[in-house]
Amino acid sequence: MSVKFCAIIPSHNHYLVIENVANGLREKGLPVFIIDDGSTEPTKSTIAALHNPDENIIVKRFDENQGKGCAVIEGFRIAFEAGYSHAVQVDADGQHDASALPTLLGLAKDHPEALISGQPIYDETIPKSRKIARWFTHVWVWIETLSFQIKDSMCGYRVYPLKQSLAVSDEETIGQRMDFDTEIMVRLFWRGIPTIMTPVKVTYPENNTSNFDIVADNIRITKMHTRLVFNMLYRLPSVLKNRPKKPQIASKWATIDERGMTWGLKFLATTYKALGYNVCWWIMQPILLYFFLTGGVQRQASKRYFEKIYALQGRKDKPGLLQLWSHTRSFGRMALDKFSAWMGKVEIKDLIIPNEKEFDQVIKSDKGVLVFTSHLGNVEICRALSKRRSKIKITVFAHTQHAVKFNQILADYNPDATLDVVQVNDMGPATAIELQERLDRGEWVVIAGDRTPVEGQKRLSYIPFLGKEAPFSQGPMILASLLKCPVFSLHCMKERDKFRIIFEKISDQIILPRKTRDEALTTEITKYVHILERNCREYPLQWYNFFDFWAEDQ
Repeated sequence: MSVKFCAIIPSHNHYLVIENVANGLREKGLPVFIIDDGSTEPTKSTIAALHNPDENIIVKRFDENQGKGCAVIEGFRIAFEAGYSHAVQVDADGQHDASALPTLLGLAKDHPEALISGQPIYDETIPKSRKIARWFTHVWVWIETLSFQIKDSMCGYRVYPLKQSLAVSDEETIGQRMDFDTEIMVRLFWRGIPTIMTPVKVTYPENNTSNFDIVADNIRITKMHTRLVFNMLYRLPSVLKNRPKKPQIASKWATIDERGMTWGLKFLATTYKALGYNVCWWIMQPILLYFFLTGGVQRQASKRYFEKIYALQGRKDKPGLLQLWSHTRSFGRMALDKFSAWMGKVEIKDLIIPNEKEFDQVIKSDKGVLVFTSHLGNVEICRALSKRRSKIKITVFAHTQHAVKFNQILADYNPDATLDVVQVNDMGPATAIELQERLDRGEWVVIAGDRTPVEGQKRLSYIPFLGKEAPFSQGPMILASLLKCPVFSLHCMKERDKFRIIFEKISDQIILPRKTRDEALTTEITKYVHILERNCREYPLQWYNFFDFWAEDQ
């Protein structure tokens, strides 16, 4: 199925940032339909001024306020008649993280039949009353759908399949105001349209005007849930028959949801601080077991990985549940060690550095170096201890959107944990400039070489890894050639109660001749992959890429 995207922005008296929102969508190549839902001045004039068909920004206005649902459905009709297959619904107040858009669109391309929705990750700006109220709706939606697939039904940042969405709005009665987002999602689900959630950071902007009527809209939402529950019971056979299977999206590493609730992570952090490492580890066991049993995507990825490890070991058997459970426990141990290091509980004496002399020579040179690491082992131990052992500053360039909650907990207990982590989705020119500035200051810049780009052009090389070709990003090596700096690999592997630092030089300088650029890229990336594979085979349980690493399109 071919897909053609546009964006719909419904607005009622939101004007402060709507121009920025619209321009941001246009920069991503999306035509924009703004539906002015009976706004008064100055919003009316602000939105009207944005109408520019030559720039693919179309404004449609209702003279009277009809509700968010009416505005969005009107946008559906206009977009569908214009030939679009999918529409991104974006709120006009700018509260949603624009960097999540490529992930939403990528999921919609891969699953054009699905409703793709943001799963909010809130910061401290969210009112507690809003957060509590949302949980009541979550529970009702789980009852109404007889499923836990819909993690959040109230997020206004989603990609709709237009044909299916218009069919629901034409054939069924759907709430027209603040009950719209939840009701259309539930009714689409009843028709067999799967829902795919992806994390989205949400901030409540200063001076934000809410259109939520605390009395009228709460009454509407209560009526909606009552209506949906009785509807579900009436059409129960159909609901059960059409209930969609959860789409398999393991091949997309950046789309795998961060699992776990903030309060649960805070509970474990508090337990660690009060009762220590060992007690916290044993309290984690039932929690890890729950995630192991419910994490089908992660279990399958773990199984595929260990099938390759077993084959290289010459084993004829297949990895069983005990092997996969050990892998999950190893991941839990890694997370606990990471927290322990940032709490100051891991000491310098706990490190094993076989080539310590070479390691210290690089540190004492005061020259910036580029370090390739991976999601093998626990390189955070190195970063947490770097200032205690030496004066080097380690900056990590990483995609952190899928681990927002865990990183926030770390920051709560030690602000240094996130000070030198730079969010980056694509290794482009802006990244290169910032890297150069940091290297010029003598910093160590760390990039994970085992993750493909989240957005932008996917420059990939397919390199044999654990017996089968796997995609590796060319971006880090291309950057290294532009920066003309020494390149190393760094891994930190757990050995009982110690941590072994494996520090190896890849090249004094990456050179990519124009005539043999592709061959040179393959050669340099292969050096990194050989190091990664050797460490993987020696420490197989410490591989923490819980997605299909060998998929052709990650």
